[in-house]
Formats: sequence, C-alpha cells, structure tokens
Amino acid sequence: MMAKIIHRTTRKMSQLCRKFVQVDVRWGVLKRVSFVGQFFRFIWNRILVCSVAGRPPHYRKLPLRDSSPSLPLATDSDTFLAAATCGYDSDSDLVNLKISLLGDCHIGKTTFVIKYVGNEQEKMSLQMEGLNLMDKTLSVEGARISFRIWDVAGDKRSLDQIPMACKDAVAILIMFDLTSRCTLNSVVGWYSEARKWNQSAIPILIGTKFDDFVRLPPDVQWTIVTQARAYAKAMKATLFFSSATHNINVNKIFKFIMAKLFNLPWTVERNLRVGEPIIDF
Repeated sequence: MMAKIIHRTTRKMSQLCRKFVQVDVRWGVLKRVSFVGQFFRFIWNRILVCSVAGRPPHYRKLPLRDSSPSLPLATDSDTFLAAATCGYDSDSDLVNLKISLLGDCHIGKTTFVIKYVGNEQEKMSLQMEGLNLMDKTLSVEGARISFRIWDVAGDKRSLDQIPMACKDAVAILIMFDLTSRCTLNSVVGWYSEARKWNQSAIPILIGTKFDDFVRLPPDVQWTIVTQARAYAKAMKATLFFSSATHNINVNKIFKFIMAKLFNLPWTVERNLRVGEPIIDF
C-alpha cells in the first residue's frame, strides 16, 4: 500500500517538474523573441534615420506615368505639372517644399515672390521682423505641392533670420539687382552665410529688374553678365536674369526647381546672348 502511495506521489512530482521545465523553456523562448524583436526594431529605426538624413521633412518623390508626354518648353504656365502623377492617399497628398530668398534690400525680392504667388496670397502672407513668408499650392493630379517661400529682408537686423530661413530648404535663391553692381558683389556673402546652415539645397542665382538692365550701355551689360556668370560658376548655381514687372523667367525658375527635385522630363534652354534674359548652368 505504501509502495503505491510512493509511486503515485513520484509520478505527480515528475509531471509537475515537466510542467515547470516547459514553463521555463517557454519563458526563455519568449525572452529571446522579445530581445530579437527589440533588436530588429532598433535596426529598422536606424535604417529609417539614415534614409532621411540630409533630406528636408515632407520631401517625397513624385512617380511619373510611363505614357506621360514631354513637358512643354515654350510656355511659362504652371500646367506643366500635369505631366506628373502621384499615388498618395487623401490623408498624405500634400508635399511641402521650403524655399529661401536672400539678397540685399530694395532689389525686388518681395516683388518677385508676389509676382509668383499672386496678390491674393500676398495679402495672407505672414510677416515677422526681417522675414516674410508666402505660400503657393499647386495641384498635381491627386497630390498638392505647397511652396513655403521665406523672404529674408536684406538689412543687418535680418541676419539672425538666416539660420531659420535656410534650414530644411530645398532651394536657396540668391538675388541681386542687375542695375546695381554692389548688390551683385554681395551675393558671395549671402551664399556663404546660407551654406553654413544648409549644404544640400539647390542654389540659384537670380538677377532682378532685367527690364531696367537692358537700358544700360552694352559694355556695362557685358561686364555684369561676365561677373554674374563667374559667381554662379563658383557657387555651382544656375543663373537666371528675371523681371517681375514683365514676368520674365519668374515661373520658369520655380519650374526648374520642381524639375530638379522630382526628376521631371523638363529642361531649360541655355541663353548667353547679351541683351536677352540670361540662363546659364
């Protein structure tokens, strides 16, 4: 009788030990799985951080349809964007692009921006000390491209705004007055200051007031063209001569930015003829 009791007790103890062993094994597996999961989450987070390093927030590439036609070269309207398409859902169809404008005072920066965004948008602009922000949103077949343009005033008090204006910008527009050599000489300083805060933005050098520039003597025009081209080459920037009054190359500059950012099949033609709006790259 005692032998049977001992046998039953031993069998129950064996079963109980097996359960403890199974629980211990399962707990060990769970701990390993948890560790592996945390490890992969860590690796995945590092991949995400590395993949977006140096790229401004909200930056996305727009895919193109295989059958999309070539974009028109002769028009300055914004309809060229219709050749691009996008597959974003309705909750993420806005692509924000920040653009910075730098240059001396009274060279036509604000007039240039107003010509592009329109008078109605200018009324809704956000003005701060030494800084003026204006928006323009474009529809691109299911997506919206929103330009946030940061216009930095050209006085010494506005220098403190340069870091905030240039950080995360996709393009930096360095501007000068084509009729004022001193504003042209200043572009090197503006460019150097901008590059302290942004190394990856597309640099564009823009000469304003082309309609006044063409009234200058041909030899003066040639000198300014030569100097501007030399500065643009040193900056590795594309050079545009523009006029907000006559809408010369205003829209084309923003087309150029869009084409560079999203690899759109649109190219700008080089023009080096003195007396005409210069485009050099």
